[in-house]
Order: sequence, then structure tokens, then C-alpha cells
Amino acid sequence: MTGAQINILEEIIVDNFAGGGGAPTGIELATGRVVDIAVNHDPDAILMHRTNHPHTTHYQASVWDVDPVEVCGGRPVGLAWFSPDCKHFSKAKGGKPVDKNIRGLAWIVLRWAGTVRPRVIILENVEEFQTWGPVRKGKPVKKLSGQTFRKWLDQLEALGYVVEWRELVAADYGAPTTRKRFFLVARCDGRPIVWPEPTHAPADSPEAERGEKQPWRSAAEIIDWTLPCPSIFDTRAQVREKYGLNAQRPLRPNTMRRVA
Repeated sequence: MTGAQINILEEIIVDNFAGGGGAPTGIELATGRVVDIAVNHDPDAILMHRTNHPHTTHYQASVWDVDPVEVCGGRPVGLAWFSPDCKHFSKAKGGKPVDKNIRGLAWIVLRWAGTVRPRVIILENVEEFQTWGPVRKGKPVKKLSGQTFRKWLDQLEALGYVVEWRELVAADYGAPTTRKRFFLVARCDGRPIVWPEPTHAPADSPEAERGEKQPWRSAAEIIDWTLPCPSIFDTRAQVREKYGLNAQRPLRPNTMRRVA
């Protein structure tokens, strides 16, 4: 297909594991196109997504219960976006047991790749996604870390996809957060995978000091400081008296440890 003319107006865009609609908002800004299909089993997620993206067709169902061939109706898929549940990979989960079924949600990518063959596939997750491997008694097997990830990659490539992945920091692209995420891009159209160039850098970095990149933005820029912000030292009763709000007081022990 290298060099073939593609009519993107005939293609559709699919959002699996749809949440509040942040990813589709970015997709719309980048492509000028609405996301055509969104899938999530959670009614609250679908309600929020439908509120933010009323022109999208929504399916409240498990991703495994949605037939790609049926919902696409013969229309070519230009982009399929996947953001599988990341909690059972994330280090933020600590030592709690992980669910191998939830960790295995990314296998759905192969179903879409093997049936409707999206021209571009993007998967987003926490950086620990690369450690995807067997689980025993609720714990990842350390010596087999990454084994399932590599098998998954091999199968995606066997379906004719060129695959690349990177860990990207949101602050490097102008977002006021240093959150780092794993992004994987797969294409089967013969065109190159092009990654965006960072536009921002830490304020004390040589690139920022030379004016080659803009300094990282601060979260203070996007906080509405007019909103009431109860002190962590106020009691529940004091917060209610001052602001008319119900607040968790005292804070949870883990929260207190992070504050310390």
C-alpha cells in the first residue's frame, strides 16, 4: 500500500475502553474528525463519553462482546485507539494482588487487527505495561517479566503491522503534568511512524535556557484558585462550617504519609 492514496473521509475512528472522552478530544483536535465508535462496559463512563461526544456511536458492553466486523459495517478503520485498564500494571497499586484477566485486556487489539485491520493502532498505558507477563497467586512472576508483552508484539507483527513504542512525558508537549505514559503505534499501510517532537523542557534545561524549547508549564496555571480549598489541618466540622463542604478528615493514613 506504500504510496497509495487514502481517503480519510471514508475511514472511521474507534475508541476502545472509552472513558470521559479525553483521548477522543485529542484525536478530534489532531484530525478534525469525530470519533465514530466508543466502547466501554461501564455505564458511567459511557454516559460521560456520550455527554462529551454526542456524535459518537456508543456501545455499553465488554470489549470482548463487541464484534468489530459488525459494528464497523464494512467501513475501513483509519485509527483504533486502545487504553486498557492500567491499574493491574501500575506501581501505584503497590503489593495488592493483580488480576491476570484485566492485565490481558490488551489481547483485544489482536482481534481488531485480525478482523477489520485498522490502518493505524495506538495503545496507551502505564510504562509498566512492558512488564506484562504470567501471574501466579495474584503476583507477577518476576523472572518471566515481559514474556507476554513480547508474545503479544510478535503476534501483532505477524499480522503485518510495523510496531514502535516509546515512553512520553506529558510536560514535554505542553501539558502541566510530568505524567509519563507508554505509547505504542502500529501501522499496516506502509507509511512511516512519526513521533511528535517535544516542544517543552524543564525551565533549567539547556534547551529552555537557549529558547529552543518552552519551559515546562506549572499546574498552578490551570488551577482555579477561587475555588474553596479547605486546610488539611481543619477538622471535618470546621470544613463544613467554613465552606459548607463534606471533607475526609482526618486524611487517610496513606495520604498523610505522602504529605509527610
